[in-house]
Amino acid sequence: MLHVRKTAAIATKSMMERKRIAITGLGIFSAAGKDVPSFTDALLKGRSAIGPIDLFDVGPFAAGIGAQVHGFDPLDHFTAKQAKKLSRADQFGVIAAGEALDNSGVCGCYSPYDIGISMGAGAAGMLQAEEWLKETLAGKKGKPSLLRGLLPDRTSMAIAVAYNLGGYLGSITTACSSSATAIGWGADLIATGRLKAAVCGGSDCLSILTFAGFNSLRVVDAEPCAPFSLGRQGISLGEGAAFLVLEDEESAIRRGARVYGHVLGYAVAGEAYHMTAPEPSGADAARVMTAAMNQAGVSVDEVGWVNAHGTGTPLNDVVETKAMKLVFGNRAMGVPLVSTKALTGHCLGAAGAIEALATVIALNEGVIPQTLNFRGADPDCDLDYRHPGAKQSAAKVALSNSFAFGGNITSLVLGI
Repeated sequence: MLHVRKTAAIATKSMMERKRIAITGLGIFSAAGKDVPSFTDALLKGRSAIGPIDLFDVGPFAAGIGAQVHGFDPLDHFTAKQAKKLSRADQFGVIAAGEALDNSGVCGCYSPYDIGISMGAGAAGMLQAEEWLKETLAGKKGKPSLLRGLLPDRTSMAIAVAYNLGGYLGSITTACSSSATAIGWGADLIATGRLKAAVCGGSDCLSILTFAGFNSLRVVDAEPCAPFSLGRQGISLGEGAAFLVLEDEESAIRRGARVYGHVLGYAVAGEAYHMTAPEPSGADAARVMTAAMNQAGVSVDEVGWVNAHGTGTPLNDVVETKAMKLVFGNRAMGVPLVSTKALTGHCLGAAGAIEALATVIALNEGVIPQTLNFRGADPDCDLDYRHPGAKQSAAKVALSNSFAFGGNITSLVLGI
């Protein structure tokens, strides 16, 4: 059988030839913080959100912990009528997108038809659908309202309705890279003049389906995940939502908006290797990182650090380490590779957006975050992972990687 190597990632035109895409709004709702200030505090202090789960029965599973959003009452944010129509993932998305929009102020500056939504989705309303199934199997009449959020595009629609946004509406579902890709796509929509502003990010919530699925693959750690550490056993699942508001930098400055940073470039590629395992040499991961930097017009010497996909699985962490060496060569030891998943859990469809937001916050705060839960040095993971603690940094550019099942890999280049 002839094996054809993959071509380079999408989007080859340099961002230097296009509009500069500014980040003017930030919003998050997660286990590690229910708004930007609380999340920033957790990020800077290294306060992990991974712990017991009581959203559903985790007794049947070998690993029963995760980063659940505790203390969440939908009625603190919605009327009873509104809450009934929204799944847990919808609610997270509407809250986080609302913070980002309010933070940005774009709704008062542009027509609703010039503001779009580009978001990544995962299990969407699966948790509520499982409740419907449970009722039905028990011989009861399952409430049809529990199935409202089952389609992955439901959250983007809920955000559009909540904030009267009539522009482009799109949802991307490429597993763990979904929301990172959505941010890149949103930047493209602005760069090409399709939109004046875009709310970009993702939302996902824990469900029995995803919890059982990852446990069945034996890639869930019974202890809080320990990316790049010796003896790591896998991921800790999480939930939440994060959104960035993007717009043309000239327009943002003209209206007096605060600019938190820029989406300098991105790249998306398909490894076409395996449904769940990463391509072992790291060549494809390196290819997408390099393509993203090329599109951004950024050299390897300008990158201060990399926010890794860093799941804590034995294979993924080694492959990403190899990719770093291929991209940065002799400089690889001097470019910290950190994972924030030990802080937030792996939030699947929302992971890329949460990590992109963490990267932008860290760049603004002048720090490189720490990778939590260090268990000892793994000889196959021999780079600087910032295990001892956060480090002061003057870095202006960082990469944020999202490497998903199915070989869907995305790398964002973010700068301030």
